[in-house]
Amino acid sequence: MLKRRPLVTGDKTYKDVTDDICELIERPPGIHFMGLFLGVKALFVFYLVVLAFIVSTGMGLMGVNHPVGWGTDIITFVFWIGIGHAGTLISAVLFLFRQKWRTSIARTAEAMTVFAVMTAGLFPILHTGRPWLAYWLLPYPNQRGPLWVNFRSPLIWDVFAVSTYATVSIVFWYVGLIPDFATVRDRAKNPIRKKIYGILSLGWRGTARDWNHYEMVYMLLAGLSTPLVLSVHSIVSFDFAVAQLPGWHTTIFPPYFVAGAIFSGFAMVITLMVLVRHFYPPFKNYVTLDHMEVMNKIIMVTGLLVGYAYGSEFFIAWYSGAPYEQYAFINRAFGPYAWSYWIMISCNVISPQVFWFKKFRRSIPVMFVASIFVNIGMWFERYVITITTHRDFLPANWGDFVMTFFDLGALFGSFGMFFLLFLLYLRLVPAVSIAEVKPVLFVGKDKGGHH
Repeated sequence: MLKRRPLVTGDKTYKDVTDDICELIERPPGIHFMGLFLGVKALFVFYLVVLAFIVSTGMGLMGVNHPVGWGTDIITFVFWIGIGHAGTLISAVLFLFRQKWRTSIARTAEAMTVFAVMTAGLFPILHTGRPWLAYWLLPYPNQRGPLWVNFRSPLIWDVFAVSTYATVSIVFWYVGLIPDFATVRDRAKNPIRKKIYGILSLGWRGTARDWNHYEMVYMLLAGLSTPLVLSVHSIVSFDFAVAQLPGWHTTIFPPYFVAGAIFSGFAMVITLMVLVRHFYPPFKNYVTLDHMEVMNKIIMVTGLLVGYAYGSEFFIAWYSGAPYEQYAFINRAFGPYAWSYWIMISCNVISPQVFWFKKFRRSIPVMFVASIFVNIGMWFERYVITITTHRDFLPANWGDFVMTFFDLGALFGSFGMFFLLFLLYLRLVPAVSIAEVKPVLFVGKDKGGHH
């Protein structure tokens, strides 16, 4: 019988686990961290300036025009919502399936979800052109007569789906943090620090009653989060799928979008984990090559699903016999935006195939480069879907979409917001769950000598 490989390496004791995980938030930041932090902060400030120009001047600064009414705001919104999917999948779905390997990566994946949804939420509000009127999207009692939101519009379903997803993800993440906040509180020397973490730990004492309530709530939240993994990106896909435009009006979008979201989300987890392991070597004992290999297998499988979806779109267009549908896909692959289509295919379908080989699945440089390619490809997937509607039924309406400086500024600046939040998280919160790692500390090991 094959012996299971250890989930935590380095012959750690319970005390070592607490010390290693708490050290990152207890020691002063190093020069490398501060350099990275200041660089990301500068990018975030640039992002705020770009948003201020767009809001004050208008959407005309961006590339949207008559045939392409949805530009990079919607593309980047869908991209960031997709990034957030792996966190909920790892923390909720794998928890319900009792997958113990998730323990070391779950918290960072959940944090990634929360930050990605926060980053995504700004884009549809920006895209409305009048963000100060965004509250009109909410169905609240008002004095403007029968002026209510259109509940039959998937754009309104988005508001409910994304806000629910954000709320449940934040609560789920926070509940998982409570025992670890208590650990940090008990170790704190500074009275202000002790007070802050004391408030955050909600009076946790680690009694049997505390653990009983904690596990019950965590299980309920995991059950509540699981349908959201499938529903949120399905509803985002309805923004396109319920339209009458050829290339959008398709029933494959919900599963295709969900598979793509998990695909890009796991790629971002790999990117972040490689960086965290590199800058803080003790984490290599908790996020091992075995963890990375399992995630690479998931990327490979979801990449195949996404490739299948691309192929089936062409098949259904041919099988339907609808000339407009057939033209939409021929135009996608061989029209003026063919370059973006083939970037998408190269990054999403071809690059993950390296993971068929164990040597590459366990190679940090290979997986890091592949994860970057996957996320470039997934942004271009949304670009291809959104932009290639520039040729609809009437040739007189045809036109091209050209990205401006402000499109690129909002896209790259959003990474500044995401990584700024992520770096703050690494310094303020235990990045690996102490409470979840300790129970799996001796999985695959001989327990002798550890008391």
